[in-house]
Amino acid sequence: MYGLLKAFLVTAKPSNSFIICLLGALSVISPFAIDMYLPAFPQVAADLGVSSATIALTLSSYFIGLAIGQLFYGPLLDRFGRKRPLCAGLLLFILTSIACVYAPSIEPLIALRFIQALGGCAAGVASLAMVRDFFPVDESARILSRLFLFIAISPLLAPTIGGMVAITIGWKAVFLVLAAIVAVILALIYFLLPEGHTPDPTISLRLGPIVKEYRAILLHPRFKTYALAGAFSFAGLFTYVAGSPIIFMDGFHLSAEVYSGIFALLAVGFIGGSQVNVVLLRRFDSETLFLHILILQTVTGVVFMVGSWLGWYGLTSTLVLFFIFLSCAGLTYPNAAALALAPFSKNAGSASALLGFLQLGVGAFISTGISLSTSRDSFPIIFILGATSIIGLFILMAGRKRAHTCPVSEDIAA
Repeated sequence: MYGLLKAFLVTAKPSNSFIICLLGALSVISPFAIDMYLPAFPQVAADLGVSSATIALTLSSYFIGLAIGQLFYGPLLDRFGRKRPLCAGLLLFILTSIACVYAPSIEPLIALRFIQALGGCAAGVASLAMVRDFFPVDESARILSRLFLFIAISPLLAPTIGGMVAITIGWKAVFLVLAAIVAVILALIYFLLPEGHTPDPTISLRLGPIVKEYRAILLHPRFKTYALAGAFSFAGLFTYVAGSPIIFMDGFHLSAEVYSGIFALLAVGFIGGSQVNVVLLRRFDSETLFLHILILQTVTGVVFMVGSWLGWYGLTSTLVLFFIFLSCAGLTYPNAAALALAPFSKNAGSASALLGFLQLGVGAFISTGISLSTSRDSFPIIFILGATSIIGLFILMAGRKRAHTCPVSEDIAA
């Protein structure tokens, strides 16, 4: 009976809407692993006897694990197909989430969060690669905007759920809830998701060819320009996530409940930006949108930076500027990702992995700096917002002309 049921589920062809929802669920695993944990910072700090800035190192270790793990999963997803490496990564995430419950001090928790991220990053890489598998190139930006809707909703739900769980049961239960959520996603992937990429035994798993392929992808002008510019634009999100507990709970002395509400409010910027992008793509191409929105994000970051230095902004002004800045990130991310991945099909897994590594690597480096800082002043965090957007715009302007002349649909041979 079980065999018949499994055969039926595997052979049944799911709709595009179902595939998008399942890819969206994969996309939110790491955002949930990050955002559910934020309201519990003071509770975790008190329980483990450390500061909130030290607890932020568990975020940084997660970001670092996400960045490094991307590079390993890329070749695996191209060599063995999408489902086998993905299911293995999700299983690692579940087991490590349970292990986090038993962490006796901050050091093991930091290490376990790193391993948890190594499992969770499979979901992000695979979801990006499968957009390229299941949908045509000219649909990529629209589909990625839909996926970003899932990512954007996670800050609405995750801190609220995490805060309620931490208050009623305790912060360790947050990891059990994460394990349960991912277990459900793993079951859906295993039984219902079709294999979008035929395993390719010609993809080498030896270090030399892997490095050579990554180098070839990175040196492609379209990928290099849009991946790097998008990474620095998107770095504002990591800056905000790592620094928001310090800004709002330490700086403005807000409670965990109020902070969760603010986090959810600002998430509306992500949601609005990503969905406005779907509408704008009907009239403008991704290159035009990315350029103009990145300019707006940079201007906002500079205004935010200068005003913070001069002490102009209170809570309301800070919220408004964060909202605008994060809304821009909701628009730049899907367009930058679609433009960077457009030249790749055969090695879409490796290209997606490298894209994720660049985005997360920049964010991890920045968030680690915030975590190691002992200052409760918000200006260093706001300064980073402005600086990263300026760098992103400079990269785009420097490489845009050459990237625009490169072909869009040819694979890179390592």
